[in-house]
Amino acid sequence: MRIGIGSDHRGFTLKEVLKNFLKKEGHQVVDFGTDSTNSVDYPDYAIPLAEAVARGELDRGILICNTGIGMSIAANKVKGVYAALVYHIDLASYSRLHNNSNVLCMGAEYTPPKKAEEIVKIWLKTSFEGGRHERRINKIRSYEKGEQ
Repeated sequence: MRIGIGSDHRGFTLKEVLKNFLKKEGHQVVDFGTDSTNSVDYPDYAIPLAEAVARGELDRGILICNTGIGMSIAANKVKGVYAALVYHIDLASYSRLHNNSNVLCMGAEYTPPKKAEEIVKIWLKTSFEGGRHERRINKIRSYEKGEQ
């Protein structure tokens, strides 16, 4: 799978851990930055990654900041992106099963590295369930297109 990963300065360390984890799992990883713990603005990383996911250049994306909140807000501004802020394995599964999320957001302050790896693993292996959930996702897509 081709996966984009990005972070701000507060998520940099966890991003590096997950980048190595993803490569060991056999995924192709595109790093959108940042490249240090020097202060930066999260939208500068969230939006380019989200746009690449929306264009289909990436299969999925992962974004990390201190809480995950800023990254999820920024990524969800991009049409076609369904970013989920996840801090528990069950939420990783449901964000895919029911919501077909294509961007995973996490908070480095609240997600230890081993737990983050577990979340990513579940999120990547879980497929969208479709069915009644497809109807709901289609309503969101219609709204994005201005059809409602």
